[in-house]
Amino acid sequence: MSNGTEVDMKDVALNEVEQEKQPMTEGEAANNYGISPVSEKNGIVKVKIPEEESKFTGLTKEELMKVAGTTGWVKVRWALLILFWLGWLGMLAGAIAIIIQAPRCKPLPEMNWWNYGPLYQIGDVNSFTESSKLIGVAEKVKAIDELKMKGLIIGPIHVSSADEPEKLKLTEIAEEAGDLTQFQEVIKAAHKRGISVVLDLTPNYKGKEPWFADAVSTVVKLESALVHWLKEGVDGFLFYGVEKVSTAAPTLWEDVRVLIHNQTESEGKTKKVLIGVTDQSSPDDIVAVLNKTGVDLLLTGALRSISALDVANTVDRLYSTYSQTRLAWNIGGRIAGHLASLVGLAKVKLNQLLLLTLPGTPVFNYGDEIGLQDEVTKNPIMVWGDSKQNMTEGETTTFHKFFKSVSEKRSKERSLQHGEYLPLFNSTSAMAYVRSWDQNERYLIALNWHSTETVTLQLKHAEIPEHATVVFSTTDDKDGNVLNLAQLEVKPEQGIILTFPYTT
Repeated sequence: MSNGTEVDMKDVALNEVEQEKQPMTEGEAANNYGISPVSEKNGIVKVKIPEEESKFTGLTKEELMKVAGTTGWVKVRWALLILFWLGWLGMLAGAIAIIIQAPRCKPLPEMNWWNYGPLYQIGDVNSFTESSKLIGVAEKVKAIDELKMKGLIIGPIHVSSADEPEKLKLTEIAEEAGDLTQFQEVIKAAHKRGISVVLDLTPNYKGKEPWFADAVSTVVKLESALVHWLKEGVDGFLFYGVEKVSTAAPTLWEDVRVLIHNQTESEGKTKKVLIGVTDQSSPDDIVAVLNKTGVDLLLTGALRSISALDVANTVDRLYSTYSQTRLAWNIGGRIAGHLASLVGLAKVKLNQLLLLTLPGTPVFNYGDEIGLQDEVTKNPIMVWGDSKQNMTEGETTTFHKFFKSVSEKRSKERSLQHGEYLPLFNSTSAMAYVRSWDQNERYLIALNWHSTETVTLQLKHAEIPEHATVVFSTTDDKDGNVLNLAQLEVKPEQGIILTFPYTT
């Protein structure tokens, strides 16, 4: 009996040893790595492995209260609280230091709608469009908007006969120009695109003088006409010969000025502009007319001078006397004619660049963007599409493309729109200046009116770097070229606009 038992016990021990020597099964491996399968088969023995659950039991409320009251935990809590407030105060101090040290943004100047872009003058509506009369102007508003124009100066379109005041009807549209319905369509189309409409209401526009001999009676008629057109949605008025009427009827002219300027932005109304036109060209005479008439903008003959030095002196004088929101720059006009006829085709882009980069509001005659020239009259037929006039299609395209590009740049850049003006150089044939605003990109403009000679400008100033990058050029110079400002070559009849970044 005992022998049999010994044998059995040995067999069991042997079997256990043999099992340990056998390879571990998948279930056993899983169990050794913390995985809990339900059961595994090991040879002929089926081993049941129970699942094990590990549970974490936190401290009870009573235990937490006991720990919270210990000296060590109180010290830890105070240390964490102090660290939190020190970190918060450090971040606050850092934020304050950043705000104090960071350069402050300069407040934007107070501007009116006519300060944000060029104005476009259409004297004779029938010469401007393929479709006759005012309805044709309404159809071309989209093309005008693409030039980034902010205002249209239309007319005169009222009934008038040369030097016959008794036939003057300031509230009626002349039949050859269209009718009230068509004019309302112009206003509607323009306002839809954010373009304001200014009406040239010069009374005796068909006569030799802009005002009739009896200026007093004419101004009396004018006041009721202003009210009429303001109700129709007109955004301002333009008058030729403003210094003459303000002298002949000063009190009545002041009433006209007040009537227009009393139109405010309340009740959805935009501010109305009063624009004057004078033949005066000297800075002193222009200042005198501005002071006497009180107009918002004054168109003059100042930039028709053939001397770059005269142009520079005029700009310097007017810029130092008035805010640039009151300055307007033009070369042509309804009576003066078109830009290309006044400066020559070779200088069209140069003068486009000048007008679009001076501090103030540029004013263009229709067709100045394509180099349109006067022929028999000062109201030549506008060139649209494939129509031909006194220029090739290639010329109109290059003028138009250049104008559109520079005008678009002006509409986007604060330095060009309302930036400060810094003269760098001027002579009888060339000038250079910088436009800059606060921390925005700066722009340097260099112009050479000479027809045959290249000028080398040695531009050095504390506010300009040694080099700047070409943005636009009126010649074939590639945009993106980096030029040395200390030896800046400007070719004959060339205009260049360069850019450089703001630096502290």
